[in-house]
Amino acid sequence: MNMRNMVGIFAAICLSLPTMALAEVKVGFVNTVKLMEEAPQAKAAISKMEGEFAPREKELVAIQRDIKTAEDKLSRDAAVMSDSDRTKVERDLVNRKRDLKRSQDEFREDLNIRRNEELAKLQRRLYDAIVDLAKAENYDLIVSEGVVFASTRIDITDAILTRLKKSDN
Repeated sequence: MNMRNMVGIFAAICLSLPTMALAEVKVGFVNTVKLMEEAPQAKAAISKMEGEFAPREKELVAIQRDIKTAEDKLSRDAAVMSDSDRTKVERDLVNRKRDLKRSQDEFREDLNIRRNEELAKLQRRLYDAIVDLAKAENYDLIVSEGVVFASTRIDITDAILTRLKKSDN
């Protein structure tokens, strides 16, 4: 649901409630960007992914370095090599570059898939924490994305972060 629809629904609710009941409506705001940056679960997911993908990334960097070294050697020695040797080395370099590109593409694809999996888990966990707090503290409405301004009086982001830190065990 986009922000315009949410504001319209909220305005309709507010206009339809008697003034006395309106004072009892409890509204909260959650800064989801802040939650995604500061939640311990987000930091743990990033660390987990770095540990999972760092070895492959180092391997790709080493292959790149080897290819660069082979290219430098070819450019240095090309004049004294026979045509068949030079052609063989050039063909080998082309094949190695093709294999590297394929490996890099697979790495990026695997990384994106894992990032999306971890993001989905994190978003679900944040959603659950927001709903739990809203129910526990009797909020009538929690808003998030697209808010232009929210006073600190209704910003419950820090309360959600506190819950997430407690449940990080």
